[in-house]
This record gives sequence, C-alpha cells and structure tokens, in this order.
Amino acid sequence: MKERLTDSLYGLGWSVVKRLPERTAVRLGERVADRTWKKRGKGVTQLERNLARVRPEAGEQELRELSRAGMRSYLRYWMESFRLPAWSQERIARSVFIHELHHLTDAHAEGRGAVLALPHMANWDLAGAWLATHKNIPFTTVAERLKPESLYDRFVAYREGLGMEVLPHEGGAAFGTLARRMRAGGVAALVADRDLSSSGIEVRFFGETARMPAGPALLALQTGAVLLPVNLWFDGTEVMKGRVHPPVEVPETGTRAEKAAAMTQSMADGFAVGIAEHPEDWHMLQRLWAADLGSRRTPGAGDSEAADSAAQAPAAKGTRGPGTQGPGSEGPGSEAQGTAAADRGARPSAAGERELP
Repeated sequence: MKERLTDSLYGLGWSVVKRLPERTAVRLGERVADRTWKKRGKGVTQLERNLARVRPEAGEQELRELSRAGMRSYLRYWMESFRLPAWSQERIARSVFIHELHHLTDAHAEGRGAVLALPHMANWDLAGAWLATHKNIPFTTVAERLKPESLYDRFVAYREGLGMEVLPHEGGAAFGTLARRMRAGGVAALVADRDLSSSGIEVRFFGETARMPAGPALLALQTGAVLLPVNLWFDGTEVMKGRVHPPVEVPETGTRAEKAAAMTQSMADGFAVGIAEHPEDWHMLQRLWAADLGSRRTPGAGDSEAADSAAQAPAAKGTRGPGTQGPGSEGPGSEAQGTAAADRGARPSAAGERELP
C-alpha cells in the first residue's frame, strides 16, 4: 500500500505540477518547504546536524535559518524536476551556467572519457538535461532499482526523456558498461557524496570521517578517463550555476586501492569547497558521517581494504559470472569477477536518493 501511494504521489507531481503556472509552482514549493521545515521531522533535524559540520561556527538560530533555506532549495529541485519534461530546449539552455566547463569539453574533444562526480546539490537533473540537449554531450548514469517497479520505470523514463542513458544498478553489469563507455570517450555522471556499502572509501570530510563510493575513482583508474568533481548551486536567480573542478590527479605510486583512496579523498575535497560556499543547496537530509551512523557501519573498515575488494580481481578476458560485464565482456581488473564490489561502491545517481519530504 505504501509503495503504491509513493508511486501515485510521484506520478501526481509529474502530471500536475508541470501544468501549473511558473509563479504558482514556485510558491507551492516554498509553502511545502516551509511547512515541512516547521514540523522539525527527522530529515530537517538531520540536515541541521549535517550543516553544523559545514558551519561549525554557526549558532542555533543561524543553523535554523540555513536549514529553512536548504528545504526551500530542496523543494525547488523537486518543482523544477516535475516541470522539466515540459521545458523547451531553449528554456533549459538559459537556465544553467557552468563555470570552467572546459575541463569537460577539452577531454570530450580529445576523445577521452570523463567521470563527472557530483554531491547532492541544487538540481543535477537540470544540469544533465542542459549538458545533453544544449551542449550535445550525451552521458550515462545509473539508477538504483526502486519499489514498486513502476516508480523505477517512472524515473528511468523521466531521465531518458531528458537525454540521459540510464543503466540499472545491478551487480557488476553497470560498472562494466560504464567502463566501455569511458573507453569509447563517453561521459558518466555519478552522484557520489554518500555511501553506505561495505565497499565505500573512508574520507575526511569537514574534519570528520565519512564514506564515499569507490566507483568514480576506480572507473577513472581502469579506463584512463578524467575524474571531474562538479558543484551546483542556486543564487536567487532563475539560472542555476555550477563549476567543474580540474581533473583529480592520479597518484604516481601506490597500489590501485591506494590510488583509488587518494583520488576519492580529492573528490571529497572538491565537494567540500562547493558545499562550504553554498551549504543551503546541499540536500543531505540523511546521516552521512560515521559518528552519526554508529553501529550501522562496520567499525574500523579501512579505505584501502574497501577499494581492494573492487580492485584486486585477476585480469580476465571474456569472463562471465557474478559481477561480470555480461556478453562481450573483456578487460583487466575489476571488470571481471571484481566488478560487483566496485559497482556497489559506485552508488551513482540513484533515483531514490532524494525523497519527497
């Protein structure tokens, strides 16, 4: 019953909100945000705990104001996302401006693959639609299977309608397909600021320990693609802004696991820059840091150990079985038996990461 209700609510959003006048939709989003914020539910209180790490000098009142702005940003994401299927390419084109996009376009022009790694900031769906339709740069992402299946189908149809290739998050197949896309000079977009799997890599994030997915770094390491952290934010105008950070450097020495850990830390540092500048646009209403997760996370699980599970499989060609790429699979390392662990670590752009309040 709950699953059917959830599916119906999302369906209502996509069918009704996109038909509302612009100003009406904006006011509706603000009202829902303010009402949710005033209820002080688990999501809002966790958002404030997260923001307290970002702004440790902030007092209680400042954090409250920041969380209110955060909920308005969060609902702007939902209102825009529900309306995106009805937006023209011209409207999408004028709704986004990305600084330092040349880090991506240069790699793309050279035929080199690129992994765009993003935190849950502003509206990544809009950025994706802009990239695919305005800049004519197609890309691939991954969606976790949701229940009911009809809800998953809605998200896939929604994102494919915006110009994205969407892969189901199933075993090692998604990672293998992404690797093939990278080797062909393609682009992948992975939301990568939160990981609850055993294969996540420990990072220092705003002074505390958290885990982030191994997938983006491993994908770049195995294919030679550039790893580009990206931040997005709203600035009070109708135009969402963003920045593509310079490519994460690949360490010259160390094992693949050690390199992946170092690159994931650099990715996290890039996220932290954007989140510190625009904390109200970071939509993290869930527990992220190890101190908050407590017993839900395995104590003492090291970052190199996690990366090892995805990186140390023997080289294989045409190998099939658990975690393989599937038909035609070939290539070294975790693109054979080890891809399942890497894929669990990727946790990329899961459709269910952002939930309606």
